[in-house]
Amino acid sequence: MVYKTKGVCASAISFEVEDGKVRNVKFQGGCSGNTQGVAALVEGMDVQDAISRMEGIRCGFKNTSCPDQLAKALKEAIAE
Repeated sequence: MVYKTKGVCASAISFEVEDGKVRNVKFQGGCSGNTQGVAALVEGMDVQDAISRMEGIRCGFKNTSCPDQLAKALKEAIAE
């Protein structure tokens, strides 16, 4: 799945959900070290756990963040 982000530096997030686990997360743009770190940390994590850990995280004065956008993307993916 490719999710177009809103309100963050990254323009999109690609990922897969396989057997309820998060796989192959890749951010397009954003803070390279941070987005690579988030991607590595959620690899193989249960989708619901990933959502609960990242949902609502803010970046500075923004109402969202790259991790929050990934949580939104995962919620959308499992709703389909």
